[in-house]
Amino acid sequence: QVQLVESGGGLVQPGESLRLSCVVSRGTLDYYTIGWFRQAPGKEREGISCMSTSDESTYYADFVKGRFTISRDSAKNTVYLQMDSLKPEDTAIYYCATDSLNIATLIPEVYDYWGQGTQVTVSS
Repeated sequence: QVQLVESGGGLVQPGESLRLSCVVSRGTLDYYTIGWFRQAPGKEREGISCMSTSDESTYYADFVKGRFTISRDSAKNTVYLQMDSLKPEDTAIYYCATDSLNIATLIPEVYDYWGQGTQVTVSS
């Protein structure tokens, strides 16, 4: 079974940056799509970005394009989400997940393994 552990969340002011990490416990990243998602209180979980690790193609939701960047370090079995120019509306619990079918989508229901989440709060 694949296990994922997120870290890097915290409290920041608007305009600041955070880098989230997602460590994948088993196997290599070469056979998955890794996605980042978030869920704010009272809202549905939404897709932010994903990377098809077989060819490193990346996808972003429109609301984070130009602000967030997904990347990976295969040697560390880790995927990152660099978040710049954070806004109060980015406040949410952020999750990483794997899609073993490697479909490369931002639809949460496609993903089969999930981390426990890390809280990101953007407030002045």
